[in-house]
Amino acid sequence: MPRDKAAITLCADDYGLAPGLGLAIRALIGQGRLQATGCMTGSAFWPDEAVLLKSLEGRAEFGVHLTLTDHRPLGAMPSLAPEGRLPPIGAMVKRAVLHRLDKAEIAAELERQVDSFEAHMGRPPDFLDGHHHVHQLPIVRDVVVDLWRRRLKPTGGWVRSCWENPLAIARRRIDPVRATIIALLGIGLRMRMRAEGIPHNRSFRGVYDFSGKVPYARLFGIFTESPGPGTLVMCHPGQVDEPLRACEWLTDQREVEWRFLESDACALSLADRGITLAARPDRQ
Repeated sequence: MPRDKAAITLCADDYGLAPGLGLAIRALIGQGRLQATGCMTGSAFWPDEAVLLKSLEGRAEFGVHLTLTDHRPLGAMPSLAPEGRLPPIGAMVKRAVLHRLDKAEIAAELERQVDSFEAHMGRPPDFLDGHHHVHQLPIVRDVVVDLWRRRLKPTGGWVRSCWENPLAIARRRIDPVRATIIALLGIGLRMRMRAEGIPHNRSFRGVYDFSGKVPYARLFGIFTESPGPGTLVMCHPGQVDEPLRACEWLTDQREVEWRFLESDACALSLADRGITLAARPDRQ
């Protein structure tokens, strides 16, 4: 891609969590507005949602949104999920930082989630990322690097980096504390990926509090402003339905994102600034 072309990759998280999310994400892929989506392959809805997603093969990158928080694991995890439910993100971060995770147990669960993707999509995932960014935590990131080597490297797959320069985060002034914490937790994985030649994005944007206090059109403009090479912007579009309300706190703001991303205003925002959309953030 010529250097005078500014490009971003828009990646939707949580595909498969609930049917309403799938409906919105597939519609946006069909419009050419999304270039990637991470799939929650442990969800009970994933098998049916995978069938629908396969009709869009070649239109976007499909990855595994590795899940170790809030939901049910695919298999037994007596250490991390003794009652059959994964911990909230705060508890997960604490355990990871204190090295109180069973690496073998984590590895077995993430393997099952990649297996589930392959079983229903008939091929390896294009990339790996993490629900609540867990893929970059200590111990978990070692498992992710090993997964990439064995399962994605042969087909040229990539891994999401959540590192972003804290100075750039501060200049954007959008939830800077949370965004900086996520970025700093991502340094270790970023260093591993650079050392091992793992394809990854170089800039990560899209962190905010989902409160709706700032109009999403304004947030989108800030997140997509002056993108450098390898810029990935995370988003969470979706249609709210009862299955989503039953399992997630993040609901109504998903519809706000969807309605903006499908709108002419979104297309004009990008076109007016000469920003194009690119399928692979590691190849921009």
